[in-house]
Amino acid sequence: MNDKERAAELGLRSEHAAVNGTELHYVTGGQGEPVVLLPGWPETWWAYHKVLPRLAEQHQVIAVDLRGMGGSAKPDSGYDKKTMARDIHELIRHLGHERADVVGHDIGSMVAFSLAANHPDTVRRVSMLDVAHVNESFRQLRLLGPNTLWWWAFNQLDGLPEQLLEGRARFLVDHIVDRLAVRRDAITDRDRAVYAEAYDTAAAIRAGNGWFRTVEQDIDDIGTYEKVTAPILALLAPWVRARTEPGITGYATDVRVVEVPDSGHFIAEEAPDLVVDELTRFFG
Repeated sequence: MNDKERAAELGLRSEHAAVNGTELHYVTGGQGEPVVLLPGWPETWWAYHKVLPRLAEQHQVIAVDLRGMGGSAKPDSGYDKKTMARDIHELIRHLGHERADVVGHDIGSMVAFSLAANHPDTVRRVSMLDVAHVNESFRQLRLLGPNTLWWWAFNQLDGLPEQLLEGRARFLVDHIVDRLAVRRDAITDRDRAVYAEAYDTAAAIRAGNGWFRTVEQDIDDIGTYEKVTAPILALLAPWVRARTEPGITGYATDVRVVEVPDSGHFIAEEAPDLVVDELTRFFG
């Protein structure tokens, strides 16, 4: 089953748009004020498949494969979050909207924050799921010990990840999901297969790693931003709240934090009812 068929299964459409010198794939449907949903690594727009139909009852939903992800183009450059935010800014305008509410998870959360920082006239409200934009604290990530985020270093290597993972992405997807999810059964065998297929080629691995190879530039960039004034709803798993919350509240003026009980990193899949309820209340 391809993206077009998966989108149709949810009552949505699969589309492409040329923006900011690249091509983005997105899934859309529903009517009302636009809500843009940005996923993270190692997933695709399908990360929101449990919440999209319900959000589409009141909003036009636009779930985007980021630059380098899934059905989107995989250029050689442009994976810093400021450039990726420009992609989304141009997509929103391309679709005929002046402003939109934005949801981001993982890498998508970083792009959502950068969008609000660099294009404040385009963003009404932002929801950040489980991850803050990279900042100075990320320079202190531990690489030794059983609970390290080892992939932050591995994904910055040049060439080796593609050699090791091409055709073997399912091993990576299973490892990351089983390590970071509390409700592992919420990300089914089918879901994992969708993500593995999206990251199984050398080009896809290289492109996804591009999001990590720009971390130094991303840290430098956030140091130049004014505090974000758009209202932010941060939905955080308990295990990351103490580390992540300051990275959001310290860079914005209007933040509401909600801890998501019994959930790990993949909040939209592990706690979709809570996510829909909180987003509906937040976006109005």
